[in-house]
This record gives sequence, structure tokens and C-alpha cells, in this order.
Amino acid sequence: MKLQVLFEDNHVIAVVKPAGLLVQGDKTGDTCLLDIVKKYLKEKYNKPGNVFLGLVHRLDRPVAGIVILGKTSKGAARLSEQFRTHSIQKIYHAVVQGRLPQKSGTLKSFLQKDREKNRTEVYDEEGDDRQAAELDYEVIKTGKDCSLVKIILKTGRSHQIRAQLAAEKCPIVGDVKYGASKPLPDGSIALAATSLTFQLATKNESQTVSMDLPKEWDIFLK
Repeated sequence: MKLQVLFEDNHVIAVVKPAGLLVQGDKTGDTCLLDIVKKYLKEKYNKPGNVFLGLVHRLDRPVAGIVILGKTSKGAARLSEQFRTHSIQKIYHAVVQGRLPQKSGTLKSFLQKDREKNRTEVYDEEGDDRQAAELDYEVIKTGKDCSLVKIILKTGRSHQIRAQLAAEKCPIVGDVKYGASKPLPDGSIALAATSLTFQLATKNESQTVSMDLPKEWDIFLK
């Protein structure tokens, strides 16, 4: 696949991960984004030996969107700290089944990961092993059966957006794990990480990277 690079400096690189591609290799042995970016850097800069690439966040396999990686240990450390303190602004877009109760709002709940089922459960109250989760949403467009929603993520919990939208009876299109009516042919779900704003590693200034919405989504909003 041709790598889409959105931003690159000496310390970080931001790229687009297509839906269906793993960020990091697993037991399947399938090609992963890390290997593709390492190959790109090795060829672009004629680097001998192993290429350093710091993984500081992930996207689920069926999700498309921006992934930012550290090209140096300093770049990776600065990014990791920003993700840990939630100082990076993360914007997602999703197409959901149905309509959310309000044009815009905030979803607050507590999430618990069921590791055996690889699924996140949503609760209204605190409890053992439950993590507070929060996101803001805005409905951008509505079609006959679906809605396009912009999401500003306040916390970065596992499957957070998928679980919280499903709890509102608006599962993401294609996300059968969380109640969507049917899968999409390519196994993806209609969720994309569309914008990231972060602090540069060596300058006191922020950088925003963004991507277009997948064209495949247009059909859901007619």
C-alpha cells in the first residue's frame, strides 16, 4: 500500500491508517502499519539496520484514521506524555445507525473491558475496574437511517466511542460487536480518527493534522 504521510519533522511522523490494517503486529502475522512506516523511513533516509519508531497510541483494526509515531526517543516521550495527560486534542467522525437524542451533547459513563470477549461494557456508576469516560459529540448531517457525528474525545478508553454510542442506541455502522444490524463487506466500521492537535517536540507550538472523511461513507447519508 502507498503510505499517506500527513506531517513529518525530525522527531515525529503522522500517517493515515486504512481500516483493516493492524497498527502493530500480532499473532496473525499480518502486515502492520509500523512495518510499513519503518520501510518508508529506511528507504527515504537510507538508514542502515533497524529503524527506531515509537508507538504511543493505537487505533482498533477496523477503524481508519491518523496515527502519530515518534521517530526519535525524544519525540516518542513527548507524545506519550501528551496522550497520558489528555493534552492532545483528538477528533473523530462516525456514521451511526439512527439519531442521537440531541444535536450536540456530552456522554459521560464508566467503562469496563471484558478481555475474554474483547468488548467494553458501559455503566452509569463507578465500580471495580471501571474507568471514567467522556466525549463531546455534534451531529453534522442526518440521512434517512443514519447520522454523521463529530466526536471530541476527552478520555481515551478502549473501544470508548464504539461502546458509548452503542449505549445511546446508535451503534456505529458496521460495528456488529456493538449492535450494528450488519457488517460492512470489508470488515471495517464507519469510524475514523480525523484530526489530532499536539505540541511539537522541540518548539513551543502546536501542530494540527487532519484527513478527509472516507468517501465510502457518502452512501450511508443519503
